[in-house]
Amino acid sequence: MEMIMGKDYGYVVIVVVVYCWLNMWMGYQVVKARKKYKVNFPNLYALESENKNAKIFNCVQRGHQNSLEMMPVFFILIVLGGMGHPCVSAALGLFYTITRYFYFTGYSTGDPQNRLTIGKYGFLALFGLMICTISFGIKLLRS
Repeated sequence: MEMIMGKDYGYVVIVVVVYCWLNMWMGYQVVKARKKYKVNFPNLYALESENKNAKIFNCVQRGHQNSLEMMPVFFILIVLGGMGHPCVSAALGLFYTITRYFYFTGYSTGDPQNRLTIGKYGFLALFGLMICTISFGIKLLRS
């Protein structure tokens, strides 16, 4: 089989899969919170007027929802940036994944501010991935 990308691109692929596992774990945490706090489908969020545990459930749900909202940006940047800079992009992607874990677990405490203790540093990883992607684009234009 002919390789289109260098073997180091495998690190990028592995980090994408690790993030997918994290996403599935976060989804499972939402399912558990639905059962625990009695928030039935199709309701995305709980109403505070109807559920005394609405805030904590909504924080769990929002932590996962925000991660889903950011996932396309992360995937595009790591896949494209990784084509030009696979090791750097994989390292930044792993760092982003770790910060996403702390973002979610912090949010899930019921205090939205807790998502920012370590979770706020994920934007540094995204910024680094943007630089890798721009650099890759420039390389393509110059070749």
